[in-house]
Amino acid sequence: MLDATTRSGGTATASPRAAATELVVPVPLPVPLAAASAPAPAGLAARCSRALLSPWARFALLVVLLAAAAASVLLFEPQRLLADGWPPQLGGVTAALVFAAAYGLCTVAFVPRPLLNLAAGAVFGSQLGFGAALAGTVLGAGLAFGLGRFLGQDALRPLLRGRLLKAADDQLSRHGLRSMLATRLFPGVPFWAANYCASVSRMGWVPFLLATALGSVPNTAAYVVAGSSAASPTSPLFLISMAVIAVPALAGAALAWRKRHHLRSR
Repeated sequence: MLDATTRSGGTATASPRAAATELVVPVPLPVPLAAASAPAPAGLAARCSRALLSPWARFALLVVLLAAAAASVLLFEPQRLLADGWPPQLGGVTAALVFAAAYGLCTVAFVPRPLLNLAAGAVFGSQLGFGAALAGTVLGAGLAFGLGRFLGQDALRPLLRGRLLKAADDQLSRHGLRSMLATRLFPGVPFWAANYCASVSRMGWVPFLLATALGSVPNTAAYVVAGSSAASPTSPLFLISMAVIAVPALAGAALAWRKRHHLRSR
């Protein structure tokens, strides 16, 4: 737009708005900001990180850890507690806590729980031995469940294609508390196998640990009492504990025999 001087024939001058528009100069984007907007190329470190965190790499780590744990058990032979007893410098609640921690680690390394329960009863007696054994049971189950969940679940779940595997996974995922409670109450399934199978399913932490704690009470108590009274195998306490061990085992075997056709048909 021209001002009044231009309309009267004078010299043409630009309006302030037009002058301000002409003075605007585009400023180039700084180099660091321009570089940040572009996608960074994937380097060797990123590729190595993805490879190390892949499902099969984590599963391989789980296999290595379990193999090392089993080898350490064969080397140190924790079953010698049955014959040699607990170190004399440890006693009371402190010794029971140490035993519970060792118990949990041994169950992760495939040491049979009956052997550890007998050792708990022989070393600490029925009451303190039961507390140490039950605490070690829950600790070992939690450790195995966590290892299987974080290191093996992503790699193994795509392999659940068989009919029996799908049925077991569906039962554990949908009815976790009830299924795990039945597994703990009726012996037959190895402790470590139940832990790692549950970790591959979609069962939650709380149902798994709660079912383990409740379902392991009768069997653990029976073995601990048997270990504490093993010096007198004809005593009523020892005979009752052996009956408590044998009856659920027979009931579990009978139940598995009746359910075999149901599992095959699914």
